[in-house]
Amino acid sequence: MAGRIPSTFIDELLSRIDIIDVIDTRVPLTKKGREFQACCPFHHEKTPSFTVSPVKQFYHCFGCGAHGTAIGFLMEYENMPFPEAVEDLAAKAGIEVPHEEESEKPRENLAPLFHLMTQAGEWYQQQLKSHPQAHSAVDYLKERGLSGEIAARYQLGFAPEGWSHLHEKIGQDEQTTAQLTRTGMLIQKDHGGHYDRFRNRIIFPIHDSRGRIIGFGGRVLGDEKPKYLNSPESPLFHKGKELYGLYQARKSSRTLTQILVVEGYMDVVALAQYGIRYCVATLGTATTSDHLYQLFRSVNRVIFCFDGDRAGRDAARKAMDTAIPLMRDGREILFMFLPDGEDPDSLVRKEGTQHFEQRVTQATPLSHYFFTQLQEQTDPHTIDGRAKLVALARPKLSRLPAGMFREMMFKQLSTLVEIEADTISSHLLEPTEQQPPFPRTAQPKPQQASRNTSPSPVRIALSTLLHHPQLIRLITETTYLKQIDTPGVTLLNEVIETLHQSPNLSTAALLERWRGREDESLLHKVARWTPDIPEEGIEKEFTGAMQKLKSLHQEQQTDQLLRQSSQRALSADEKRQLQQLLSSS
Repeated sequence: MAGRIPSTFIDELLSRIDIIDVIDTRVPLTKKGREFQACCPFHHEKTPSFTVSPVKQFYHCFGCGAHGTAIGFLMEYENMPFPEAVEDLAAKAGIEVPHEEESEKPRENLAPLFHLMTQAGEWYQQQLKSHPQAHSAVDYLKERGLSGEIAARYQLGFAPEGWSHLHEKIGQDEQTTAQLTRTGMLIQKDHGGHYDRFRNRIIFPIHDSRGRIIGFGGRVLGDEKPKYLNSPESPLFHKGKELYGLYQARKSSRTLTQILVVEGYMDVVALAQYGIRYCVATLGTATTSDHLYQLFRSVNRVIFCFDGDRAGRDAARKAMDTAIPLMRDGREILFMFLPDGEDPDSLVRKEGTQHFEQRVTQATPLSHYFFTQLQEQTDPHTIDGRAKLVALARPKLSRLPAGMFREMMFKQLSTLVEIEADTISSHLLEPTEQQPPFPRTAQPKPQQASRNTSPSPVRIALSTLLHHPQLIRLITETTYLKQIDTPGVTLLNEVIETLHQSPNLSTAALLERWRGREDESLLHKVARWTPDIPEEGIEKEFTGAMQKLKSLHQEQQTDQLLRQSSQRALSADEKRQLQQLLSSS
């Protein structure tokens, strides 16, 4: 399991990307002065209050309080987990994400396991060509209409009947046996010894995005159960993240525009035989968000192909629920339901490529399917039915990323239930049991400090340092900060220590260092506050605030010594210190 992403990498990543580019591709920005503006994507508004600073690499909405870095924006707008947001930005920057190990042990070298899987795959392919038992597998593939070219393209193979053919071929020494067992190619017996996992099966190698074999699927040729068998979870293979055929689909076209998700290996290879080479299959599991992240990295249009029976429609609903949080503008999810008793393999052989692809073009968009299946559960012609429709739609639509698709879904719901779109939107944005990282309902703009109440020197120092991290060069002595008793000084001291260790941090990188900490919200609150200080006066204001803190330290030290002198006799050192403090005040 990958460890945490080093903070130094986050610093480098944020220095390589521009938050303006990240946000502008999703929410069109308009330049206004030194910053950029837009209507906030996180709450409904007509007047722009969402600002993005290219200098600070930071966004903030004065209406709802949304704020953060480019990473935070992707996490909220795309509903991405932190690692996925970092991976997305790193891919655009052309750099690989490193991971620190959770323990001090060096990261395991998996190359030997990949090598063994390659050896196994090559051996299975050779058995399909030359093993005496392979005729049944070859006859089966020919009966399904597969050519040698397609079999080679997907590296199909054959596992002959027997308990230890692969084990004997790859190696029976202790180390190789242990490695084959880790990859799932061997199964350990209860009373010692090992045997091959795949026997008397057609073999379908499963590849990762780099084309390396990470696991296998096997289709039985006899009456054994299960009919299909996958490699188990291993250091290389995680079925909830991998898709069969994705590597070949990407390889088939440099301009891949859509991907069809089907159920099994044979569906993928059979459709490829008929020239439909943009198909993938899940590996015996329901569609996961990891599957969709992989698909959306390659295309913006994904079509799910399901049986038309109840089980197929249940699977479609589950896939839709998984897809909803990822449906940002520009992405499409569609559903294609097959006639009763047909699967993609049988249907394409019966109808041919042209008719099958016509079905693909006529697939049902997620938006239409969403409301159709909800209306099947309610009566939209009655008030009670419309209220139930809103209740069913509410938890689902609230998970949609902000954008035009979300707004249009709100509008469609408002049409169905005969309520104004703004009313529907505001109701759907009410707080739920799963609260977002910041409130989505509009809030009054934060007030600047009143004329009668000046901001504290801690707040000025922390704010100016966050907005201008280069000011750290002016701080050479900080011992006194650790001795001051005033709100916020601990956070200020930690920020100063962080910048002393990494003086080239940007505002965004500095804020990311506090992700997940208890005082993260406090630091972001200070970052959102912009003191009314002319650019040419920033340095003077900062040094003035730090000087006030030093004076506060002297005052507190003086008060403390005076209190002690009224209770006991001061030592010679304490008297000397008090005299120095009084003379400097």
